[in-house]
Amino acid sequence: MRIDTGRTLAGIGLFEDLDEAERHRLESRCTWRHYASGETVLESGGESNEVLFIIDGAVNVLDFSLSGREVAYATLRPGDCFGELAAIDGQPRSASVVATEKTLVAVLPARDFLTVLKEHGEVTFKVLQSLTSMVRTGDVRIMELSTLAATQRVYAEILRMAKPDAAVPGRWVIHPLPPLREIASRIGTTRETVARALSLLYPTGMVRRRGKSLYILDRGKLEETLTALQQEGGGHHHV
Repeated sequence: MRIDTGRTLAGIGLFEDLDEAERHRLESRCTWRHYASGETVLESGGESNEVLFIIDGAVNVLDFSLSGREVAYATLRPGDCFGELAAIDGQPRSASVVATEKTLVAVLPARDFLTVLKEHGEVTFKVLQSLTSMVRTGDVRIMELSTLAATQRVYAEILRMAKPDAAVPGRWVIHPLPPLREIASRIGTTRETVARALSLLYPTGMVRRRGKSLYILDRGKLEETLTALQQEGGGHHHV
């Protein structure tokens, strides 16, 4: 890790409603840090409470089970922030964060972050929306782990990750497609299971892999396939 200065928070969604003067004030309070791919940004259980903003690069939010298995929660990219839980409640870090590529983050002290929340309702509302999304996503994942077989969880995760393809109306895309082991860690299965589930889809024409992208050519059919698998198996499997 090395520390740098002279950067901007202009691309951070949380602060998009702040005026330029206020944003510059926050920038002056930040420390700017570079991380290499694979370098740990935050440790689960750590006592730090700064809030971090991704300026460039990407990170994975993850933790480890008692058996040592990696469990991934999310991938965050430029414009995203993390670390707000510890800033708000003062508790230790609830997860680890690891850079997945060369990454630049802006680090804002907790006291400055809390001041922004107290003074700017629009920022506070965005934080509430983010926390609400985290709760909803967690509820869905718990339900899927309890009721879906591994192959079904792969298809559900693919549907969740896909975004509309700006180039082709009606087509969806995951870009970049995360490493299969990362997808596996998100849904509690193995890399081999993810690879096998995807290999079953390619001959159907529902999805196509090209370079670092996975295209969903028929989202409706994939959703129907997932529903049929759930009904066929009664929705309860042990993997």
